[in-house]
Amino acid sequence: MEEILVAPVIIFMIVVAPIWLILHYRSKRQISQGFSEEEYIQLSDLSELADKMADRIKTLEAILDAETPDWRNKS
Repeated sequence: MEEILVAPVIIFMIVVAPIWLILHYRSKRQISQGFSEEEYIQLSDLSELADKMADRIKTLEAILDAETPDWRNKS
């Protein structure tokens, strides 16, 4: 019975385990490297858009406060 298990274990240790370890540590390294250049540029663009949108919202709220003071109380 033990002889039947020896062959698959040896094949696993020689073929599957090294490939598994290589792929595992390669993915760990890619995750730890952080953002790529493209991702960093995209994040910066999104941050700028969010800042512009926040400014627009403040402007719109100021206009609404000046024209219709009770607009926040309306549901």
